Amino acid sequence: MRKLPPPGHRLRWMRALLLALPLLSLPILYAALGAARSSSSSASAPGWQQQQRRRRPPEPPPRLAYLITGAGPGDGPRIRRLLRALYHPWNFYLVGVAGEDERADLEAFVRAQEAPRRYGNVRVASAGEWGAVSRRGPTELAATLHAAAVLLKEFEGWSWFINLSASDYPLMPQDDILHIFSYIPRGLNFIEHTSNIGWKEHQRARPVIVDPALQVPNKTEVITTKEKRSLPSAFKIFVGSSWVVLSRSFMEFCLLGWDNLPRTLLMYFTNFLSSSESYFHTVICNSEYYQNTTINSDLRFMAWDNPPRTHPVNLTTEHFDSMANSGAPFAHSFANDNSVLDMIDAKLLGRAPDRFTPGGWCLGSSVGGKDPCTFSGRSFVLRPSKGSAKLEKLLLKLLEPDNFRPKQCK
Repeated sequence: MRKLPPPGHRLRWMRALLLALPLLSLPILYAALGAARSSSSSASAPGWQQQQRRRRPPEPPPRLAYLITGAGPGDGPRIRRLLRALYHPWNFYLVGVAGEDERADLEAFVRAQEAPRRYGNVRVASAGEWGAVSRRGPTELAATLHAAAVLLKEFEGWSWFINLSASDYPLMPQDDILHIFSYIPRGLNFIEHTSNIGWKEHQRARPVIVDPALQVPNKTEVITTKEKRSLPSAFKIFVGSSWVVLSRSFMEFCLLGWDNLPRTLLMYFTNFLSSSESYFHTVICNSEYYQNTTINSDLRFMAWDNPPRTHPVNLTTEHFDSMANSGAPFAHSFANDNSVLDMIDAKLLGRAPDRFTPGGWCLGSSVGGKDPCTFSGRSFVLRPSKGSAKLEKLLLKLLEPDNFRPKQCK
């Protein structure tokens, strides 16, 4: 019989293990995601759906808080379609549009839908909460911060803040996203960023600007003055994508302000063109509390001209295979009612026209073309598809040693 070590030896071993736990966090994360991968890879075997149900994470999945915004008149139908594709009763949704008619139309739409009415997790921002914003001025950033404050105040328990526009669309069901996000630390922040600002120094950081939307609701074109300013020396400027997936902890840091950094930078970025593409990036990378929580990706699929222009190209059916295989949960941007959206609905989301994307919360039958979400059950029950393995693969790649630490706030 094998002799057990003395109690004192076992106690010393346990103390050493506890001291080493912080150093083991990344391998543990890989192991957790690896478990998710083995679960997803079993999708090709018989009975994989039953296996997925048995292998749920021990805790309820994280909740996602979405901000969905319209850029101009006529975005109402696009937002309705986006809401149907994106909806899940476990998440929270705040919709911001400037037009009074579109706001009233979207409010009526939300009231008419059984699931949002039952779960109370979709809210259309009022006129005082969301007005006309300038795409290149600080009013867009101010509106985003205000929307995040509303989400913090009215909806409890969410883990990540995600901003989407009417020209965005999901590439996988929410069940897939929630399933994979259940295995990653909820303090991670997905934000594409770099300190190599290049031409943006002279075209965005140095000009002195005036955003008339701060005073006049219908004026949204930024005015640039002749004066220039120098770059700051107290902090380093970072730029990147305006599309983010930010942790609740970081959003509270920006809004509740136990540190003065977010307020100081907010004052600076009131005179910064396209400040939504730099504010969060600069705050997070200049904060000792959060600079090590960044993953240098916005989790969006985009296609660019060669050489790239200021904005990505509109996605079409030619991009479908690349989108489907990318592992990205969202894509940007689409023209209104492009046929590729129908392909995404049918092949990636399993969504019928004018219906919500089905998931584990839908208890009805789809036989005979019926809507399975007519009858709903527990909102936290997930039924991930085989496509969830693609998101898992993407996250594992982003967390590889060559991609994770070396690309944080550089």
